[in-house]
Amino acid sequence: MMSFLSKYEPQAYALLRIVTGFLFLWHGAQKLFGFPAPGREGTPDWIVYGAGGIELVGGVLVMIGLLTRPAAFIASGTMAVAYWLAHGLRDPFPLNNGGELAVIYCFVFLYIATRGGGIWSIDGSIDRNR
Repeated sequence: MMSFLSKYEPQAYALLRIVTGFLFLWHGAQKLFGFPAPGREGTPDWIVYGAGGIELVGGVLVMIGLLTRPAAFIASGTMAVAYWLAHGLRDPFPLNNGGELAVIYCFVFLYIATRGGGIWSIDGSIDRNR
């Protein structure tokens, strides 16, 4: 019934990759620069600079589709660690501990890591020009 949508699968995947990277980079900008909203007070420096750097740089790389697989894989792992450090120790259920966003980022980035840049990506342009 909805099979007509399947012809748009490459474009839908590209939008998923671009929007996910775009949203992720702002988490890094918040941690590193206090923009667009102030970061959380009392966050340890290793989280601010480590996770913030991965979120900012990884988000940009995934968004533009450059080094997509390694950037997404590292972002996925970062979100797995973030879940257990910031949420999972309080309660293992994401609905109870507020960790839904970390979980969804983890698995969306894992999917992107397995799929690669696709269309509308620098990686895809490089592959087409070889």
